[in-house]
Amino acid sequence: MDPDALRRRRWLTVVVMMATIMQALDGTIANVALPNIQGSLSATQEQVAWVITSYIVSAAIATPLAGFCAVRFGVRRILVSSVIGFTIASMLCGAALTLPQLVAFRIMQGICGAALVPLSQTLMMEAYPREEQGKAMAMWGVGTMLGPITGPTLGGWLTDEYTWRWVFYINLPVGILCAFGLMILIKNKASDNPRPFDLLGFTLLSIAIGTFQLMLDRGEQIDWFGSREIVVEAVVAGVAAAMFVIHMLSSDHPFLPRDLFRDRNLMLGIVFTAVTGLLMIVTATLLPPFLQQLKGYPVFTTGVVMAPRGIGTMLSMFVVARLIGRVDARWLIAIGLTLCGLSLYDMTQFSIDVSEGEVVRNGFLQGIGLGLVFPPLTTLAFATIPARIRTEGAAINALMRNLGASIGVAVLVAMLDRNTQINRSALAEHMTVFSPLWRFGSLPFENGVLVDRSHLVAHMTPFAGGWPYGSVPFDDLAKPMAMWADELNRQASMISYLNDFRVLAISAVVFIPLLFLMRRQAQYARPSRR
Repeated sequence: MDPDALRRRRWLTVVVMMATIMQALDGTIANVALPNIQGSLSATQEQVAWVITSYIVSAAIATPLAGFCAVRFGVRRILVSSVIGFTIASMLCGAALTLPQLVAFRIMQGICGAALVPLSQTLMMEAYPREEQGKAMAMWGVGTMLGPITGPTLGGWLTDEYTWRWVFYINLPVGILCAFGLMILIKNKASDNPRPFDLLGFTLLSIAIGTFQLMLDRGEQIDWFGSREIVVEAVVAGVAAAMFVIHMLSSDHPFLPRDLFRDRNLMLGIVFTAVTGLLMIVTATLLPPFLQQLKGYPVFTTGVVMAPRGIGTMLSMFVVARLIGRVDARWLIAIGLTLCGLSLYDMTQFSIDVSEGEVVRNGFLQGIGLGLVFPPLTTLAFATIPARIRTEGAAINALMRNLGASIGVAVLVAMLDRNTQINRSALAEHMTVFSPLWRFGSLPFENGVLVDRSHLVAHMTPFAGGWPYGSVPFDDLAKPMAMWADELNRQASMISYLNDFRVLAISAVVFIPLLFLMRRQAQYARPSRR
């Protein structure tokens, strides 16, 4: 490759990664700012949750449309328009004065940003020759995985140091640079003979995805199927999905090409993409409340403790980029999922007294595992797909990663809440004032009832997970009982977190045998250095 073309490709890689990180970051960066947004805009907790829900649902609906639009109008035109629209929407979000305004601009942000991840992947695959696509996917993967991992840390810092509005304003300089860079570096290529737009298919798919995502996001807030809203959303999603499948099988020009579903590597790759999204996002969702509520860490410290997860991901991605094409990608993925499973199993041994070093070590190991999975999985999933439907395949792949994460978050957060209630009740059955956890002096009891509290001296002794208050005397039952109840809640939550980590550990390894149903990619010779 001549020096000018090589230089152009390097700059394209930088710009594409910036756009990918910008979009991926916005999926999680606003989460930690929700309490500040709630106070600033005088919203209830349920109302402010729409700031997240609106973005997720709109992005999910618009993602499948990215492939068709890129083929019809050209990747350059759609990608530049998406970056500009996303940047403008981010500025409007930061300037919003009311909650309805913020939700409306978040919908705009989700729609505009939906095309950035699949189209950036397509650009990277087209810019690099086949023997270097492993390296290309590793670099692109850094962007897609770095955003969700670093989002809470950056969002917490911006909110603490400035204001929640800077969570959105930070996209302005990045968006401007990306838009100019893409306009300079990409040549527009639109199809000369695009297939007709399947309006009915798109409508049915949008209804199915939108209502299903809405059900997942709001289920825990309104008691799942105890709520009429969730029942209606589940029925609508199921009926729309069934109608979409029937329409796709019978239509001459379906919205999603049927060839996508005939490619075994892509279909199995989508399964593992959903699992990867689950492992990446759900763990990042569970750890912050675990560290902040049970360990008492501030937001910034939580981000620092979780940062090695991202460092491990980046390091292993750069290593695995040199192995793709020389080592069977299926074994790289299997090793990565095994490392994720081992780190999550180790997390099931945590206690409330777990040290920062242990959290860092597990996070780093899990990051290495995720980094080993993502680039070879992307390369293998697209190894046999025809180039003419690659963009649609990338859009569906991105959609399934987000849906896998959404399903995982919904299920495991629901398990966490329900199991905490069950564990609290079970632990409370064994705790009375006669428990050996209490030490009493000479107290006046009649028929098991304390009749004189004036001489009460109670000392709390260590619980299984560690008692944080020391041995403190009290002259009344109120304070020790309150402390007792607080520790009971902490222990109940701790057990529930361990149960969730166990489910994640099983999820990481249970699908590994399916890997070997995928066709292996071609082995490439080491490129010449001359």
